[in-house]
Amino acid sequence: MNPRSVQHLHFINVQDEYGTPKELFQNICKKHDIYPQIDICASDVNHVLPNYITKEQNCFEYSITQDFFMNPPYSRVSEFMEFAYLQHTRNNVSCLILTYSKTDTIWWHKFVEGKSSIHFIKGRIRFLDESGIPTCNVAPYPSCWIVFKKDRVK
Repeated sequence: MNPRSVQHLHFINVQDEYGTPKELFQNICKKHDIYPQIDICASDVNHVLPNYITKEQNCFEYSITQDFFMNPPYSRVSEFMEFAYLQHTRNNVSCLILTYSKTDTIWWHKFVEGKSSIHFIKGRIRFLDESGIPTCNVAPYPSCWIVFKKDRVK
């Protein structure tokens, strides 16, 4: 395993907040014509939409009925991916997800592969820290956008 990945696995148990750069978010929305209404994995500093749910508010307590965005914490990505997929299927909402592309994981094959469109990001993202400042380091893993599109009602 890559030494940076090993170091990162240890670090995410201590610090798990990686804010999405707003320009990156806005570009993907425009490119793929998806416009989420609520950011469900946000903080008061690192949110990309005016309507958002913080860790303290716990998105798992909600039924998400609007198109949503999430950049889930790496340490709980499997749990968040299941939640996003269930909200998408139960409530017929679109979902835009920014996460690392670990295509060998159970959650990837259970909730992503064959159920979404996937858009890999060239290079590594420089996320924002808990203060909203771009970090000095780039992400230790490649990232991707995962899109669950709602069914259009006829």
